Amino acid sequence: MTLWTATDAARATGGQSTRDWTASGISIDTRSLQPGDLFIALKAARDGHDFVAQALAKGAAAALVSHHPDDVAPDAPLLIVPDVMDALTALGAAGRARAAARVVAVTGSVGKTSTKEMLREMLADFGTTHAAEASFNNHWGVPVTLARLDPKADFAVIEIGMNHPGEIEPLARLARPHVALITTIAPAHLEAFANIEGIAYEKASIFKGLERDAHAIYPCDLPTSPILAEAAQASGATCLAFGETAEGVRLHDMTQSDLALVMRAQIGQTRLAVRLRDAGAHFGMNALGCLAVAEALGLDLPRAALALGRWQPPAGRGMRQTITLDPVEDHQFTLIDDAFNANPASLKAALDMLARMTPGRTQAARSGRRVAILGDMLELGPEELALHAAIADDPALASVDLVHCVGPRMAALHARLPQRKKGRQVETADDLATIAHQLVAPGDIVLVKGSKSSFVSRIVDGLRNLDAVQPQIEGK
Repeated sequence: MTLWTATDAARATGGQSTRDWTASGISIDTRSLQPGDLFIALKAARDGHDFVAQALAKGAAAALVSHHPDDVAPDAPLLIVPDVMDALTALGAAGRARAAARVVAVTGSVGKTSTKEMLREMLADFGTTHAAEASFNNHWGVPVTLARLDPKADFAVIEIGMNHPGEIEPLARLARPHVALITTIAPAHLEAFANIEGIAYEKASIFKGLERDAHAIYPCDLPTSPILAEAAQASGATCLAFGETAEGVRLHDMTQSDLALVMRAQIGQTRLAVRLRDAGAHFGMNALGCLAVAEALGLDLPRAALALGRWQPPAGRGMRQTITLDPVEDHQFTLIDDAFNANPASLKAALDMLARMTPGRTQAARSGRRVAILGDMLELGPEELALHAAIADDPALASVDLVHCVGPRMAALHARLPQRKKGRQVETADDLATIAHQLVAPGDIVLVKGSKSSFVSRIVDGLRNLDAVQPQIEGK
């Protein structure tokens, strides 16, 4: 498929192509670049211009640059622009402008990426669906996602995130969604905001980018829901609330088991049930938001509910895996990999899920334990130590047998834990990853959760390496 021609890309960016070329994809990283991609030489931790020669050697169709790199041949296929980031944004805008897709934008303090993947699974049942493979939700991720959009796609799901005030609105205006969904509002990125209300106002600014005759979807049971409702109404869109008290998309009940979460909902006169494999209760509200999107798009609701049931948590976001320590003795433990991100709300949800699960029993009739390995939660502002310490008051911890803490912030939690629940308290994830075999026993359920930069994913890898069967993990 031809995604961009030299002529189209030059017209979109105002740049000058050195020669003719056609690109079938967009890449910002030579490690994942595929032959035929247009390589975008962004300046981040490293200057992308230093990798143009490598990109072309790997088969890039051309490179978007602000100057001709010294180590690149004079006749190399380049699209030269004054500023690469500005040109990428323009390319994203052009990709959106030519698209036939109905665009759904997703934001929220928790659950953006999981909800994006739920929507991908659901919408794929109704047509060709485009969504970013990773969490491409920032000032370069959103335009990359739009620039990659197949003009003939039926649906597009755009994830929009933020770290600071003023980030969401311009990205929403770039995406121009027909439907905008806010998953929830929770303490996250508090170091950049005075309070949680400030986060709500920022998230609600996604509605300012809506197209005409659009839908604004938001949760109705939060303390900050009035802020979201006001912004939704001010946008002129059709407002659709979801939650336990919603008139539009109402949660009837949820039932949690070790194998699945079953959520029942009502939309108008239609009653629906969604069964989410290996999922905790926090994913139920995300699924409810997805059903609201299906309602906004006029899709067949029972079919949408059935399609949602095919989704399950991926690696790093709550994926469950059985690790076999000894296949002869049938010694196993359950690993919950939730190591990609963490804030107080998502950690509470993960602990609730852990508390509801039943540990296994060994041949010696010994019951396994519920074990939590918790890494620092970042970007919580001046109250970060208090927020970490407050985890000790979570009712779910009463059912957790042992808590290992990673990082200087989680030390505040460790200090408040009852002695019988205190596991190891270490400075770095590597301190536990190297002794993973000492952290588990047959029958255990082990939750690993922390912000990405706490690197608790290394502990997950260490625990996976204990598997005597060594199954292939998708995405690893």
